[in-house]
Amino acid sequence: MKRILLMVLHNILYVPFWFVQLCLYGRKSDRHSEKERFDFLKKVTINANKGGNVIIQADGQENLPPKDGFIIYPNHQGLYDTLAFLESCDRPFSVVMKKEVQNVPFLKQVFKVMRAIPIDRDDVKEAMRTILQVAEEVQSGRNYIIFAEGTRSKKGNELLDFKGGSFKAAMRAKCPIVPVALLDAYKPFDTNSTEETVVQIHYLPPMYYEDYKNMKSVEIAAAVKKRIEEKIAECIKEQQ
Repeated sequence: MKRILLMVLHNILYVPFWFVQLCLYGRKSDRHSEKERFDFLKKVTINANKGGNVIIQADGQENLPPKDGFIIYPNHQGLYDTLAFLESCDRPFSVVMKKEVQNVPFLKQVFKVMRAIPIDRDDVKEAMRTILQVAEEVQSGRNYIIFAEGTRSKKGNELLDFKGGSFKAAMRAKCPIVPVALLDAYKPFDTNSTEETVVQIHYLPPMYYEDYKNMKSVEIAAAVKKRIEEKIAECIKEQQ
């Protein structure tokens, strides 16, 4: 976690204040609006990225649905992934995270402020309760990120299979699905380098309920994965 240390050192004068705010905003009794909490996280993330030599190159934000109540489905490369969204996205969102990530320093506090929902994929009943909760919140107008691979690929810019079950929340909520392609998002936190790193994030055109209502969850998963793979291949080809 050399990168996190670098982020802290470059913002050392602000870190104590930010940490206290993270703890306060993360309390269940906190009365700040979701927008206020999100704006605070965005400010901290932008400064952390600057201090940690991480540059975000984002495009396609215009593809986000005009109305809140959608789910973003990106590929999952590393522990850093969510922070790429915090800098590049202006629409408040929460995230469904693996239960094991709850105790990662800094990310733990960030997820609490986001009101992120942990999921235990080994407990089928608990996972279903999480899906139902997310669907209900999305229907009420909240936005979510769900990593359909279920875990970090650990293969760089290659993808693992997308799990059909990850799309059941969208199917139940009948909400827009936004595929997002991440490139090199594994480099900031999943390598030991602190050299300048560019993370690409590409928001792709959404799939609306009318587009996928007759599809099975595994078919939706395959379609979303294909779109992301094609975008990543296109970006890699342009770099060569």
